[in-house]
Amino acid sequence: MSLPLLAADLVAVCLLAFAVYLPRHRRRDLVVSFLAVNVGVLAVSAALATSTVGAGLGLGLFGVLSIIRLRSTELGQHEVAYYFAALALGLLGGLATTDVLVSVALMALVVLVLAVGDHPRLLRRYRRQDMVLDRAFTDETALVAHLERLLGARVHSVGVHRVDLVNDTTALEVRYELVEAGRPTQPPVQAPPQAALHTPARDPLPLPLQHRVDQGVSR
Repeated sequence: MSLPLLAADLVAVCLLAFAVYLPRHRRRDLVVSFLAVNVGVLAVSAALATSTVGAGLGLGLFGVLSIIRLRSTELGQHEVAYYFAALALGLLGGLATTDVLVSVALMALVVLVLAVGDHPRLLRRYRRQDMVLDRAFTDETALVAHLERLLGARVHSVGVHRVDLVNDTTALEVRYELVEAGRPTQPPVQAPPQAALHTPARDPLPLPLQHRVDQGVSR
């Protein structure tokens, strides 16, 4: 491992953790994890980097990280991407199997891809949410219509996890697109009860006065 690659790796992982991830997601614990994973992989790969174990070492470290992730707290997909980016930076800095300029360019590419791909303005109207509705839906069309009214958005897909007919609930995962940014959600408008639609009965109109007098004379 060369000193320029060591310096480039430290600069890249600091940019990734403190300039890209922390201002957007505000999780200090994961910043510590990214730094620890990067420095640990950098140290191990630099100590064991040889022509015979270089490729196997990289694959083994990816496997170890996957096992740790499966046995730890569940992470979002974007957080997994940052984990693998920190690991990739450590491998690029420790293995040194390519030219220094190529390794530095690849490190910059990794940081740039995450900075652009995880930007808040990129596809900001597309959302995913787990929900529990206080109503049991068995009709998918009615469920989609209810979600669109509730969220004020265009629903792209719905995955129903559980329909509880006893407690009248529906657990689901919905992916949707906001029609207008910042549009407030409003409850669906309910139709008035049927009783309010009936016209009240009216008393019969009285007969004209002359008609009643004629009836009295004829008798």
